[in-house]
Amino acid sequence: MAADWLGSIVSINCGDSLGVYQGRVSAVDQVSQTISLTRPFHNGVKCLVPEVTFRAGDITELKILEIPGPGENQHFGDLHQTELGPSGVGCQVGINQNGTGKLVKKPASSSSAPQNIPKRTDVKSQDVAVSPQQQCSKSYVDRHMESLSQSKSFRRRHNSWSSSSRHPNQATPKKSGLKNGQMKNKDDECFGDDIEEIPDTDFDFEGNLALFDKAAVFEEIDTYERRSGTRSRGIPSERPTRYRHDENILESEPIVYRRITVPHNMGKEFCTDSGLVVPSISYELHKKLLSVAEKHGLTLERRLEMTGVCASQMALTLLGGPNRLNPKNVHQRPTVALLCGPHVKGAQGISCGRHLANHDVQVILFLPNFVKMLESITNELSLFSKTQGQQVSSLKDLPTSPVDLVINCLDCPENAFLRDQPWYKAAVAWANQNRAPVLSIDPPVHEVEQGIDAKWSLALGLPLPLGEHAGRVYLCDIGIPQQVFQEVGISYHSPFGCKFVIPLHSA
Repeated sequence: MAADWLGSIVSINCGDSLGVYQGRVSAVDQVSQTISLTRPFHNGVKCLVPEVTFRAGDITELKILEIPGPGENQHFGDLHQTELGPSGVGCQVGINQNGTGKLVKKPASSSSAPQNIPKRTDVKSQDVAVSPQQQCSKSYVDRHMESLSQSKSFRRRHNSWSSSSRHPNQATPKKSGLKNGQMKNKDDECFGDDIEEIPDTDFDFEGNLALFDKAAVFEEIDTYERRSGTRSRGIPSERPTRYRHDENILESEPIVYRRITVPHNMGKEFCTDSGLVVPSISYELHKKLLSVAEKHGLTLERRLEMTGVCASQMALTLLGGPNRLNPKNVHQRPTVALLCGPHVKGAQGISCGRHLANHDVQVILFLPNFVKMLESITNELSLFSKTQGQQVSSLKDLPTSPVDLVINCLDCPENAFLRDQPWYKAAVAWANQNRAPVLSIDPPVHEVEQGIDAKWSLALGLPLPLGEHAGRVYLCDIGIPQQVFQEVGISYHSPFGCKFVIPLHSA
């Protein structure tokens, strides 16, 4: 019956004038010799009308692209179908069981008896009904046989791929008699996308991207997080909020970056890596601060020890730290030259040299000979002599080859006359000629250019208004209590955090 071919996908060639149409058969009228296609495509372009009807006289060639399986064309059964009239010329293509095809031509009949088209479930033995304008040609039958052969070969490859893609432990399903029906359903699940769902135009990426306001969406998410206290992105979960290792659980107060205020602003300010502001103070205020601290128990010996420890820690870091100072590099011991003057600044340098020598650093201490030395210098020299460090009083005994680091402790504001001494000028010339990096400990503020340009400078407690000649400024904690700062008129809050030596940057 004609109803058996409803739902088939066919291709109808109507010649050069009308072109080629493709679609699904929705109606076959055997009386008026017409065939209707739903959701048609004309020359590869989807038609604007939902259905197109063709007369037998307009059809030049008809190709069946897909034959529906059992039960797939039931929804077409309610369509009105009429029987084939006397004016039609029918052509039936049959395929024998041995795979060979035969062409059966039926002339026009004057009777109105219906001509039944046999319906079979096996594609191999299924007959194809065609209604051309005149009669079917042998070339059309050959092309149709070739298309059926390609369809069977494709399904065979698909079934082979499906069976090979199964898990090794998975049992192979048994084949049932409904081979054409079950395998057809599987093919439709994998390859049976409806042709109507194919878009007519290309997807507009720029237009759809312009519809998404990224800033507004993230602002909405951030607003929700601030109100609910969650850090989730998208839909918040019911699980408790997790915090990072560096994130405070409790809400903190706004950060105050200016925690240190001084009575007299020197016009020079520094800031730490955390952004805290560290103002500079004058030499007179710095001297007063140390004097008040010594009165409360922070004696000179304690201050020298703290300065020596902080300066040696910084020097060890500059020398390479654990990469340089380890048992595998015994043959590469770093060499440090200490240039010290006969004052408290020099005693701080000697204390630093003692700690460096205790950490397996080759230390060469230069200190000119004087008839009378300060007690602090005498005590530090006594301790330094117990180390493996070397003390020289002549510049000729200093190494001629470059050293790893030069520590400058020659200058003192209270002994400015020493800058005119021959040994001082010779020490400055040797340091500039050696071309080693220079670390200055507690350098003074000079109105004139300093003789030795430092790469790093270490200030004690609070920095002085040092210039560019001081290089990069560091600040060390020598243990002055907070109330001592308040006693000299300084509102102080420690900027060191977990460290004893921190870098300062020009604000």
